[in-house]
Amino acid sequence: MTPASFDHHAPRTIDEALGLLAQAGGDARILAGGQSLVPAMAFRLAQPSVLVDINRLTDAPGLVEESDRLEIGPLVRHETLRRMPSRTPLGEVLAHLADHIGTWPVRTRGTFCGSLAHADPASEWGLAVVALDANLTLESASDGPRSVPASEFFAGMQMTAAREEEMLTAVTIPALPATARWGFAEFGRRTGDFATVLALVVHELKGGRMTGVRIAVGGVEDVPRRLGPAEEALEGAAPSKVRFEQAAEIASEIVEPLEDPLSDALHRRELVREMVLRALQRSTR
Repeated sequence: MTPASFDHHAPRTIDEALGLLAQAGGDARILAGGQSLVPAMAFRLAQPSVLVDINRLTDAPGLVEESDRLEIGPLVRHETLRRMPSRTPLGEVLAHLADHIGTWPVRTRGTFCGSLAHADPASEWGLAVVALDANLTLESASDGPRSVPASEFFAGMQMTAAREEEMLTAVTIPALPATARWGFAEFGRRTGDFATVLALVVHELKGGRMTGVRIAVGGVEDVPRRLGPAEEALEGAAPSKVRFEQAAEIASEIVEPLEDPLSDALHRRELVREMVLRALQRSTR
């Protein structure tokens, strides 16, 4: 199939892009990598009358790493994060997750911010920003920028807190401590597909005990989220097989899994238990 007709605009500045979004009155879509939008348009699942192509922006921030944070701009590709030169724990986490995204063509064209805006619950980047307490900057021509915590950004499957005239212009992720440990696990039916269940664990070991425990899952419910009760079960505890199994069991009990023809709720619940357990085990290696 071919897309419905649309007007194409290629602004050179963020202000120009925001102006176009305002003029379109909610009937515009932003094109960055196009890895989600273009197929949807081809099948006419999305039929915007205006396409705002931001690939020629000259003032969009790129990848800016500071001692206390990492800022990711709207045109940063997955592959850029996969090849990050940083050897900090945060850089390692992002590079590892990027390696699990799609195929090489998808990683070189798709963008970090575009993936978040698409809001697929099984996205590696959605999982990452929730687990890592990121803040997302949304901008509009009328109201300027506003910051939204990642925990409040996702509103449902392919739904976000972004308003019709807003553009996601930056994501800021706090740096992880040099002593941070992390583990990641995902289950997918085929390489390159969105995973059925993903789990990311981050914590520190101080005096042989776990502190600052974060456990997040994606692909399970309609939004990625952290699992507070499972985190609390490990906070201040010494890592052990028994403790990890207990936390994984709690994680599987508190989720409300999605169902689809390939994976019912019970299957997803069992996958949560296993993926959380694997992520915990990998975080202490």
